[in-house]
Amino acid sequence: MRELADDSPNAERNTAICILAHAHIVDKIFASNLQPMWHEYVTTGTDNVPHLEELIQSIRDTDQWYIAYVESLSETDLTEVIEFSFTDGTPGRMSREEMLGHVIAHSGYHRGEVGRIMTQLTGSTPRDTFTGYLHEVEPARRERMR
Repeated sequence: MRELADDSPNAERNTAICILAHAHIVDKIFASNLQPMWHEYVTTGTDNVPHLEELIQSIRDTDQWYIAYVESLSETDLTEVIEFSFTDGTPGRMSREEMLGHVIAHSGYHRGEVGRIMTQLTGSTPRDTFTGYLHEVEPARRERMR
C-alpha cells in the first residue's frame, strides 16, 4: 500500500484505505463491546481518508490488544453473553466467542476486497495469507520434518 502512494490512481488507493479503516473501526467497536465499555463510534465508516501510517499504527495497537485479550480469556469467559448497542442504537447480544469470530470474518472479508484492489493496481496478488504469516514468524515450518 505504501508503494502505491504516488503511482496509483488516488480513487482506488483511497477506497482501499477507507475499507481498511472501516474494518479497523469495527475491530475497535467490538473491542469496546467485549470489555464491555462505551465507545464513541456512531458509524462504522469514515468521511475522510485516514493517513496510511497512522492507520497502520492504530491497527497494530488494536491487534496487540486483541492478542493480549484473547490470551487472558478462559473457556467460561468465551461463552459469556454480553449485551451492547450497535452504532445505529439497536441492541445486540453476543457471546465473546461470537464477537471474536465476527471480528475475524469481517476483517478477512474486507482484506480480500483490498487485495482485489491491490491486484488490480499492481498486477500481482499481495502475499497476505495466514500460511505466509506463519512461515514468516516461524521459518522452520518451511523445513521438511523427515
